[in-house]
Amino acid sequence: MAGHSKWNNIKRRKGAQDAKRGKIFMRHAKDIYNAAKQGGGDISMNAALRLAVDKAKADNMPNDNIERNIKKATGSLDGKNYEEITYEGYGPGGVAIIVQTLTDNKNRTAGEVRHAFSKNGGNLGENGSVSFMFDRKGIVIIANENGELDEDEITLEALEAGADDIIVHEDAFEIITSPDNFSDVVAYFTESVYEISDSELTLIPQNYSPVSEEDAEKLEQLIDMLEDSEDVQEVYHNLDESNEG
Repeated sequence: MAGHSKWNNIKRRKGAQDAKRGKIFMRHAKDIYNAAKQGGGDISMNAALRLAVDKAKADNMPNDNIERNIKKATGSLDGKNYEEITYEGYGPGGVAIIVQTLTDNKNRTAGEVRHAFSKNGGNLGENGSVSFMFDRKGIVIIANENGELDEDEITLEALEAGADDIIVHEDAFEIITSPDNFSDVVAYFTESVYEISDSELTLIPQNYSPVSEEDAEKLEQLIDMLEDSEDVQEVYHNLDESNEG
């Protein structure tokens, strides 16, 4: 399971995105939006949002950008109406893909998503065509780079906080929660002695699809093209990445 873990995917994705300076703020914007959408725009009452804002500020994201994304999520941004639209389809090698977008122009967004799929060997499907293959979960990552944290203690505290499961890695603990308990678990560990290095509500595949090296490269190009769109909030897929890197 560790080979397919969300933590490994997060590290790979963030490393690739952070290598492109222009995508750092985009990543923070999406995290802030998602946290505010799920738990409201009041930082004092939303631990996940507070964590996302702190990380954005640490990377010198302007306050105006932060506030704008909170307002988008809470529907209080003047002048534009933003709509959440989800697209589903298949990438090269039959990999299932879900694209979550936030847009003020659904025709523009649909065109960009459709173009990305068609140009890179993918096919858009109907709503529900692949979403049944994913489970919605909360993920909280506790860094353990020096291996000093006690596994039994972390596990007990995570379960007491409302977590469903915990995956142990060499450099981190990956705590898995239901969507309903996500905010409570984030709040618990925010107030504890442990350091949260990442947290998000995400979609986790029930099964993973192995593909050829050629198809994996095409899929990476498809995902990169989708993520280059300002309207795309998140891209989920069920590629078997256990043998990569």
